[in-house]
Amino acid sequence: MNKRDIRALSLEEITDFFNTNNEKTFRAKQVYEWLWKKSAIRFDEMTNLSITTRGLLENNFVINAVTINDQQISSDRTIKNAFKLFDQHVVEGVLIPTTNRMTACISSQVGCSLTCKFCATGKLQRLRNLNADEIYDQVVLLKKQAENNYETPLTNIVYMGMGEPLLNYSNVIKSVEKITSPEGLNMSPQRITISTAGIAKMIKKLGDDKVKFNLAVSLHAANDEKRSHIMPINEQNSLQALAEALVYFYEKTECRVTYEYIIFKDFNDTLFDAKELADFCMHVPCKVNVIEYNPIDDSEFQQTTEPRLKAFTNYLESRNVIVNVRRSRGKDIDAACGQLANKNKAVQKPVYK
Repeated sequence: MNKRDIRALSLEEITDFFNTNNEKTFRAKQVYEWLWKKSAIRFDEMTNLSITTRGLLENNFVINAVTINDQQISSDRTIKNAFKLFDQHVVEGVLIPTTNRMTACISSQVGCSLTCKFCATGKLQRLRNLNADEIYDQVVLLKKQAENNYETPLTNIVYMGMGEPLLNYSNVIKSVEKITSPEGLNMSPQRITISTAGIAKMIKKLGDDKVKFNLAVSLHAANDEKRSHIMPINEQNSLQALAEALVYFYEKTECRVTYEYIIFKDFNDTLFDAKELADFCMHVPCKVNVIEYNPIDDSEFQQTTEPRLKAFTNYLESRNVIVNVRRSRGKDIDAACGQLANKNKAVQKPVYK
């Protein structure tokens, strides 16, 4: 018999199941709490249910829990994980410890369909979307990893791993609901950032849904020709269309946008590039994260020089743009921005405290 994934059911559907099977309906709420608030991955963990009730659940449902298949530790204490899904597919997630925060970087798709030239994940085929519970499980596992290995609570979540979150809109939104709900992990939506390559119509949908989490846009060039060269999605989502969508999003949510700008040597690192970026920043209240490039196999790009990076950021600041330079972490284990491509080596156990 094909068993149903119980975490795909609502509380009402679980209640209906208990009604149909002549079980007390309050048991449904207990099960729901075990699944989401307590993050149970086996029915025998649900110890306030009778053995008979647990057996009924076991006979009718499965919990398709995500597991850690492989793990690597960076010299800077970043931990990259290969997460195995119920159908044996693998996605990657990263725990990033810094002085002031502990961040979980999670995936939303198996592979990616966007083929951005600077991104290792973009060289993979998109195999499927992740379900909401699979996204949620990554957070649970990284949260436990932070607490067990660094004795620090998880503070932030970024949907910046494998895949384009807005091409898996429904499951991503459901996962955020479970992560932020008092009936789930009860994390603040202001601690969550979803990053998109810039799908205009879906950014407008975020506005219509009046989301409370943060939005980051992978911009990387404020020039259509250059952006289309490195990000083919720009051909259907031009900078003008993107700007219009972001204005709409801001009007609906009043949430400041973050632009991510990987800076490449001799490609997008001139003062004229900085001017184009500063001009684009005038559309909505925003900040810019300038990110150092992390080389991938067969890439045509290189890191820019420190003097050019400094001149670039100084120009942005002279235009009153809020700018931060992000130094990548986990580069030695291919865990940095743009490097996730299921290249984990042998398992290494965490040793840092």
